[in-house]
Amino acid sequence: MNDHKNIESQKLSGKLQAITTVVHDAATACEGDTVALLALLRQLEQLHRDIRDGVFQESLPVNRRQLYSLLKDIESEGGWPYIERIRLQAFLANLPQKAPEENSHEVLESDRSCG
Repeated sequence: MNDHKNIESQKLSGKLQAITTVVHDAATACEGDTVALLALLRQLEQLHRDIRDGVFQESLPVNRRQLYSLLKDIESEGGWPYIERIRLQAFLANLPQKAPEENSHEVLESDRSCG
């Protein structure tokens, strides 16, 4: 029985490595294209949400022993999975300090139209 779990674990590890490679390749292909990278991040976030709200919810423990085992695994393997969003201050820190004069008027006009 233990050999079966090891084989399944190795298969999963291989699949996860393949997914990681594909995502890294996609990110590299999009390098320098902020819109494409944002689309990739959105897709990953949606995939995370789909798994969490679907098959993960359906597989949650049904008794205390299973719950204890899950919590023990979460603690030992690095905590709860989380997709962190960039903080607005960090995002703004990467923008130029002063907007060009020709864009300043456009930004003010668009701000007025939103309110």
